[in-house]
Amino acid sequence: MTRQVGKLLKAILILPVNVLIVIPALILFFSDDRRELPSAGTAVLGGLFFCVGLFLVVSTMRLFWKEGLGTPAPWSPPSKLVVEGPYRHVRNPMISGVLFILMAEVCFFLNNGVALWFLLFALINAVYIPLVEEKGLEKRFGKSYLIYKENVPRWIPRLLPWKG
Repeated sequence: MTRQVGKLLKAILILPVNVLIVIPALILFFSDDRRELPSAGTAVLGGLFFCVGLFLVVSTMRLFWKEGLGTPAPWSPPSKLVVEGPYRHVRNPMISGVLFILMAEVCFFLNNGVALWFLLFALINAVYIPLVEEKGLEKRFGKSYLIYKENVPRWIPRLLPWKG
């Protein structure tokens, strides 16, 4: 169990911490793009994005750990296909959660570099997920994943949860 916790902590420290904290902090540190504080409306919108994103990231990591018996990291992926919780509505709720948090940072910091990082991260995942990740899931989980893929959209959530 301790070894499994270590794998999860390693995945969290390497992936989301770098994407959501280290890279934006470096962008802000080296940026000359200084702006005033966001308006109340922009701050509230950022807070909403942050809460939605945090919920998605935490709940999906928990599902990967408890249901999938793995981590979000490619070196220790889930051994079971996870189709519970947010995964009943959309195939990539973890990345959606990260994108929501990055959008919250855009709202809070009003920085062009952070906005560019958001767009770059979204673009990388828009290419990587269908070309690499989904192909790997098809190989690992076969027909189960193909049925799931046919019924649950990649990015835009279904209103009603998939019951498959």
